[in-house]
Formats: sequence, C-alpha cells, structure tokens
Amino acid sequence: MRAVGYRQSQPIIAETSLIDLDLPEPVAGGRDLLVEVKAVSVNPVDTKMRVRSQPAEGAVNVLGWDAAGIVKALGPQVTGFKPGDAVFYAGAIDRPGSNAEFHLVDERIVGPKPKTLSFAEAAALPLTAITAWEMLFDRLDIRKPVPGAGHALLIIGGAGGVGSAAIQLARKLTDVTVIATASRPETQSWAQQLGAHHVIDHTKPLPAQIAALGIGAPAFVFSTTHTDAHLAGIVELLAPQGRLGLIDDPKALDANSLKRKSLSLHWELMFTRSLFKTADMDEQGKLLAEVSRLVDDGTIRTTLAEHFGPINAANLKRAHALIESNRAKGKIVLEGF
Repeated sequence: MRAVGYRQSQPIIAETSLIDLDLPEPVAGGRDLLVEVKAVSVNPVDTKMRVRSQPAEGAVNVLGWDAAGIVKALGPQVTGFKPGDAVFYAGAIDRPGSNAEFHLVDERIVGPKPKTLSFAEAAALPLTAITAWEMLFDRLDIRKPVPGAGHALLIIGGAGGVGSAAIQLARKLTDVTVIATASRPETQSWAQQLGAHHVIDHTKPLPAQIAALGIGAPAFVFSTTHTDAHLAGIVELLAPQGRLGLIDDPKALDANSLKRKSLSLHWELMFTRSLFKTADMDEQGKLLAEVSRLVDDGTIRTTLAEHFGPINAANLKRAHALIESNRAKGKIVLEGF
C-alpha cells in the first residue's frame, strides 16, 4: 500500500524529511477496524512527532492521526461497525499513523462520519473536536460557573484547529461568553465567523483588552499555544478560583503563581485514553458520534480551511511547513492517493 513516512527525524526543509513509501497492508485483529483512508488532516502533533520520534534503525515512522474513510475489514472482537461503514477518527499516538492507504484503529475511538460532509471536510474534525470537548467539558467544566466571576471563556489561539472547534462548541452548547484571540485580520474574521462574541489580539497585553470588554474577570482560560509567554497575563486576568487549561508544551511552567487566586490548572491530551487503554476509552467514540450529529443538524461545521491535494510526501511537507510557521488557520486537509 502507498504511505508517507520518514526514516530519520529531520527539519521539514530536508529532502527526505517525509518520503513516499510502499508498505504491506496491515491485518485487523482484536477490536481493530481496517480503514481505507480517503482523507487526512494535519495537526501540530504531526510536526512535533516528526522532530521528536526517531525511527529504529532500518524502520520507518508513518505519521498522521486525523482520518476519514471506509471500513474494509474487522478484527474478530469488533461489535460496533461493519465493512462499508463511513467513519472518522483521530487514531492513537503509539501506533502507525493514518498517512497510508489502509490504517488500523481501535473501534472504541471511532465515530460515524457526518453524512452531510465530504471525507475531506470530515477529516478536519476529530482530533481538534475531541481535544476541545474534553478540555471544555471534562477538564475546565465550563458548564459549572465560578462564583463571582464573569461567565466567560478566553480561548488563546482561537483561529487554530483546536481553537476553531472550541469556539463553536462553547458558543453553541453553553451560555458562556466566548472571547478568542487572533492577531491578523483574516484570523480575526475566522474566529468571528465561528461564533466568538469578542476577538482580541494576543500580540498585545491580554489583561487590559479583557478589562476593556466590561464583562468582568473571566472564569475560564483555554490556552492552546504559547502558554509560557502569556502565563503572567492569564493569572492577572482570571477571576479568583478560576480555571486554566492548556494543551501546548511550555518549556517551563511556574504554577506557584496560581496559588494566590486558588486557580486550578488542567492539562488535556486527547491521546491519553487510547495510550493507557482507560476504562472509559469508548467515550471518544461516543463523543465523535455526538460531533457527527451536531454537524448533521447544522449546529457546528467543519473547520477545513485549506485543501492541499492528494496524500503524498510533497503535499504533506507543505502542510508541515505551514503549521510550523504558526500562520495556519483552521485545518489543512489532504485527500486521496
């Protein structure tokens, strides 16, 4: 089968940073689905793993987590799907990725593809929707107000993939005031289109911009990027007993500054359930089924922003480079081989 991967961790500008491959087709066992991949999207985790995860000598690593496709075969323990089902999912970080014609994935983290979306439109959603959902409702618990705080959520990095999903879920499924950050006219417009009540500029001090809105100190902050650079401002602007959630990888994070206000700190990694085979691992499949329903009833929409053409090394290198530039908005999708 055709696939894209790498034999050595390199900068994306290197000629062999990603290469086209011919690999054996995998065989489904246990609770795995064998999915014929129709479309994938690219996330920051793809670029991080390319740099950090060195293949064993003589081996290749295949990246890619977001995917949409058709079930081709079933492991003997599968109960929830059948061949021919259209599905979407975000995969597992400790298994070969979805940048391949055929991909194995545990049925417990798979959902039915939204009927109203193309494969490309659907592939944009799983990883970011799961991340945003788990942060908003499982970690920050934004449906539970903070006493005396402004019932508001600040999303730092609102035009990114996760931010784009979080804006929609918070706006459509709760009554919180949604504040997003974006620094360019096109990303500010994107955040507004997705439903942010207010958009502020993260290249300028955040506390003064929040204060100018006149809505009080927010109860919640969801930081998707550059948390270390924004931490002092976040602590200043958050209401006492507020909640801070983050998903990025700051080199250092001094949590002592949260103590005076009794701020709580929440980490989110959507791969935790699949990585540790948690008792509630199937919650991600249920979550994706709900996302699919919300798309099909018109509540939320795809966050596909750019279509880079077929799934091959050249196009994936373009996608990695754009993500590493920190100038991407929404999601980048590739489709077909």
